[in-house]
Amino acid sequence: MLLTLLIAVLGFIAIAGVGFALAGGSGSADAKTMKRAQAIVGGGEAARDARRRPAAAQDQRRKQILKTLRDQDRQQKKATLSISARLQQAGLGISVRTFWVISATVGLVTFGLVIALGQSPLIALGLAFAGGLGLPRWVVGFIANRRIKKFTSDFPDAMDIIVRGIRSGLPVHDSLRVIAQESPEPLASQFHRLVESISMGVSVDQALEKMHENMPTSEVRFFAIVLAIQQKTGGNLAEALSNLSTVIRARKLMREKVKALSGEAVASAVIIGSLPPAVAGLISMTAPDYMKPLFTDPRGHMMLMVGAFWMTLGIVSMRKMINFKM
Repeated sequence: MLLTLLIAVLGFIAIAGVGFALAGGSGSADAKTMKRAQAIVGGGEAARDARRRPAAAQDQRRKQILKTLRDQDRQQKKATLSISARLQQAGLGISVRTFWVISATVGLVTFGLVIALGQSPLIALGLAFAGGLGLPRWVVGFIANRRIKKFTSDFPDAMDIIVRGIRSGLPVHDSLRVIAQESPEPLASQFHRLVESISMGVSVDQALEKMHENMPTSEVRFFAIVLAIQQKTGGNLAEALSNLSTVIRARKLMREKVKALSGEAVASAVIIGSLPPAVAGLISMTAPDYMKPLFTDPRGHMMLMVGAFWMTLGIVSMRKMINFKM
């Protein structure tokens, strides 16, 4: 009996130990499996994070580059629209101080003339403000735009001179000197400054950047990009400049075509914009008593101010509609 009981107890203990061992091994295996699965999942997430980080860094870099380019473009536009830049673009050999002195003189002369004609000081002050700040700026802007258009029109010929010079064996610097000596104004003066800057040790990129400040056109920017790429990567400069000349001439033809197609709209805008002041001037000459209340009565002053505001708004709107930029 004792032997049978001892064998039963030992058998129970053995079976229980085997079961415990098997159960414990299964739990350990499950734990290891769970750990391995978590490691795999974690590794996958880590891999995805590792893949996301370069993409995020690339997007951030792209956004930073775009922001930098916008800031540079904004600063460049602000620099090219300043009084000193406009005076340089117009080719006027006067300083900014001289320009402000001329503006103040125009304003004072306008104020004196309006007072001498018997108008109220308020109207004289407004016209003096417009004449002192608006008229000189408009004149400088008109001269600068006309000069820039002349430069843009002659710029493809300069590219052809460089192409012929390179194909005949001349260095680029000598070809630029030929343009400075043989081309008409304002092309000659701009390339003369470019040649002098390069001769004094200024890099080509900086000299072309200065040239772009004096002549803020897309053609000069294209020319600077072509030379910069050729300096860094090499290649056939004559062929690149020949293609640039073709592109510039095509842009000019497209600009002239747009100008011809929009000529009717421009003429209509000019006629509509000039009708109110022209009619007011004719009535003032033929029937001055009819127009006198507008200049003597406070209600007339208010009507003139409102009419001038709406007239200015209409002219600006029509200019935006007919101003085609290429």
